[in-house]
Amino acid sequence: MQKPFATLSGVKKTQVGYMGGETVDPTYESVSSGKTGHAEVIEIIYNPEETIYTDLLDVFWKNIDPTQIDQQFYDRGSQYRTAIFYHNTDQQKLAQLSQKKLSETNIFSKPIQTQILQASSFYPAEVIHQDYYKNFPSHYKNYYQNSGREAFFTKTWDKDPL
Repeated sequence: MQKPFATLSGVKKTQVGYMGGETVDPTYESVSSGKTGHAEVIEIIYNPEETIYTDLLDVFWKNIDPTQIDQQFYDRGSQYRTAIFYHNTDQQKLAQLSQKKLSETNIFSKPIQTQILQASSFYPAEVIHQDYYKNFPSHYKNYYQNSGREAFFTKTWDKDPL
């Protein structure tokens, strides 16, 4: 998920990390166990004069399968749930509205399962997990193609969003 946001105009920084759990300073190993309650997330720092929050929401929706519960393609467990963590009531309302609009398009035959939650403490992931698409391009491409993501996006949006 980092690549689609990192390459978006107006985005100044993206960082992989964890949010929504109970453990303080979780590690990849503890989060991937599914026992901390955290989700793997992307922190996005952007310039609102260059891109707007709704653009970020559009990129988000077009890069996930919002109908899956506690998984995304190969990855299984609550740490892979889809969620939008908002920081204020404006973001909350915009996220809820975007979710409602997406649901009303009837693109998906199953209901949208993505959670919209109040942001909590963000914990950056370890360095090896940052910019994975750049640092391990072969692994990234292999996962993207073989996990079902690429086929899903092509089928759903008539083109690959990346």
